[in-house]
Amino acid sequence: MNANSCLIEFYNNYDEDNRLILKYGAIEFLTTMHYIEKYVKPGARILEIGAGTGRYSHALARQGYTVDAVELVEHNIDIFKKNTQPDEHITIVQGNALDLSAFSENQYDITLLLGPLYHLYTVTDKQQALSEAIRVTKAGGIIFAAYVISDGCLLDEGFNRGNINVHEYVKNGLLDSETFAAISEPKDLFELVRKEDIDEIMSSFSTTRLHYVASDGLALFMREAISNMDNDTFNLFLKYHFATCERTDLVGVTSHAVDIFRK
Repeated sequence: MNANSCLIEFYNNYDEDNRLILKYGAIEFLTTMHYIEKYVKPGARILEIGAGTGRYSHALARQGYTVDAVELVEHNIDIFKKNTQPDEHITIVQGNALDLSAFSENQYDITLLLGPLYHLYTVTDKQQALSEAIRVTKAGGIIFAAYVISDGCLLDEGFNRGNINVHEYVKNGLLDSETFAAISEPKDLFELVRKEDIDEIMSSFSTTRLHYVASDGLALFMREAISNMDNDTFNLFLKYHFATCERTDLVGVTSHAVDIFRK
């Protein structure tokens, strides 16, 4: 089974919408939307690459924006279409983040790349996906690129919850025994990186970073506590998170990060 087949099989059986709706999972969604809303303007045209079932695309289309979406997995596209409301200005096509040749350059005010970089395992492929996202974005437009961060996953799933056998990962070379940097392969489905890896990837592009955000921060470590919060406490926690999610002493302790930059 090749990498794309494994990925398709995973998403055929994974409820991403439910993850983003649960209170602790909603932190990532609400944080990303918080930053999108800083830059999106009336009449903006938005492209989401790797749209999944459309959690972001539909949210933005329902706010009145014109949204085009690209998604690899047919199962996700079917759900995306079922979730589309009659008044949404939205389209979706099947496609790959590495080849957006169906789209001309300089089309979009906002381009979202919120999933594909999770599943690309070489710097070349990541830069190709980023290059395509940049190409279709207007000069002065904003790109949002999301990553899975290794330290948050290791601390929560490994040391905290025991879902990852850290000893075995070190023994088998999946974690560097000195730095604990993750070494991911396509069979792992998710590529785990650190900010220094992202900085290296972006060094070949003449873009301007606007924000580097720990999009869920400590939320995964606090799943149970967040799930038990009343709405007032949850909203206060969310306010705290927005106030601290770019702090340089905290951005590495997260499971997801979003790099926001201007073309």
